Amino acid sequence: MSNQLRAVTLTHVRYQKGDQLGHFLAWISLVPVFISLGGFVSHFLFRRELQGMLFALGLLISQIISELIKITVQQARPETCILLEMCDSHGWPSSHSQYMFFFATYFTLLTHRKSGILFRTQNWMVGFVAWPLALLTMYSRVYLGYHTVSQVFAGASLGIFLGVLWFWVVNSKISKFIVVIEESKIGRWLYIKDTSHIPNLLEFEYENSRAVRRHPSYKRAD
Repeated sequence: MSNQLRAVTLTHVRYQKGDQLGHFLAWISLVPVFISLGGFVSHFLFRRELQGMLFALGLLISQIISELIKITVQQARPETCILLEMCDSHGWPSSHSQYMFFFATYFTLLTHRKSGILFRTQNWMVGFVAWPLALLTMYSRVYLGYHTVSQVFAGASLGIFLGVLWFWVVNSKISKFIVVIEESKIGRWLYIKDTSHIPNLLEFEYENSRAVRRHPSYKRAD
């Protein structure tokens, strides 16, 4: 019976003691976890937006595809995997890079289409947040020794391709069934909605919230 232990690779991030840049990049490597748990889970609990759910579904599908490619290709990680205790997993393509570039690509396309999540006047968030995080994540995987340059570029390319493809699937195919999903029993039970047809969602919610508060029939829920 083998006594070897394996780590959950999603959160198993190591860096050289005393390396401040490595410490920073180790946290950057965890951005996909923060986006998944802090972002999409919170979005579902408090917003129930169908576009956000489809975004998360696309990320999940892309991760499955990335893992299937890894299993098929079986390209080893760089030699530093010995120190990182990661040699029992494959490196091509980089799943972290794939995830972040899918996220940045889809997020950019959503913003451009004004799909109820951001407005054109907030495009700076894409340029100064999403893409720099994607690039930093890609760099961190090489710097920390988890991947080679070719592996992170393969992951980034796959992420961009799948991001564009999934955006097309959502807006050309799935979008035809949005009303059906909203009006379905589970859709109404979970309060699932689509607000992509509203040009300025923040303004719409703000004005309606104030209007309801001023209405004579309004009662505060204590």
